[in-house]
Amino acid sequence: MARLFTGTRSGLKRVALLVAPLVLLLLSATGARADLLADIKARGEIVIGTEAAFPPFEFVENGKIVGYSADLLALVMADLPGVRVKRLDVPWQGILPGLAAGKFDYVVTSVTATRERFDRYALSLPVADATVAMLVRADSGITTPEGVAGKTVASQAGSAQLQALKGLTDALAAKGTPVKQVREYVAFDEAYADLAAGRVDGVAQSFPNLADAVKKRPDAFRIITPPFGPKVFFSWAARKDAASASLAAFFDAGLRKANESGKMRELQNKWFGMEMPVPADALPVPVQ
Repeated sequence: MARLFTGTRSGLKRVALLVAPLVLLLLSATGARADLLADIKARGEIVIGTEAAFPPFEFVENGKIVGYSADLLALVMADLPGVRVKRLDVPWQGILPGLAAGKFDYVVTSVTATRERFDRYALSLPVADATVAMLVRADSGITTPEGVAGKTVASQAGSAQLQALKGLTDALAAKGTPVKQVREYVAFDEAYADLAAGRVDGVAQSFPNLADAVKKRPDAFRIITPPFGPKVFFSWAARKDAASASLAAFFDAGLRKANESGKMRELQNKWFGMEMPVPADALPVPVQ
């Protein structure tokens, strides 16, 4: 092989002319693969991860994922004609790890915008309020979040709501009034069932979800107000890499359009019975 390049300069020049187009072709192909939005358009399908057990944001009805996020997603995808949506129902504990591992292109589920997630993922513009409150039984004597001292409380394993709850319980412990126990559940429905049965005394969850739970069972539950913890928002998520930047920008543009047109507020009234004003220009940097 060494003798192949020992000829004249003109011979070397001919080799270079032959190789150059191949290099450009390879670079072009690499560039195409590095643009996830372009790849999605080419294959005509986008794969989306969702935890369909978080009503009224996303849940399964008659074998189909429905809810606030499904309607909002349909509005955004109207600007990507010809692309089919393949939406995977994944337990919450596998959502962000699955995104990072490339099991789906994008996450359309209720991702609380914590600082850790803000730093690791390309979180979208806000889609709803995610401030955490406490759900108790309708006949409970608990009237404030601090009233759970000495009680058994619960939330979903691996969730931002659980972290907010632990912040509350740590503060109570520091005052010498700890809770009895913190239980972690795979899904919030299981926690609600145990709350109704008296096996736990309070469930920490985002206020909009609790409003839906009380709407469905006003005889069983009520919400302790005010909410506790910092003001936070729900977002969607993409991978934080160069290949996903175009896709993240596409979803942000769609959410901004839905917010500014009033369509987002219409969907909030439809699914929550109330409006949740959220910023249309940027996701506020989470404080924790």
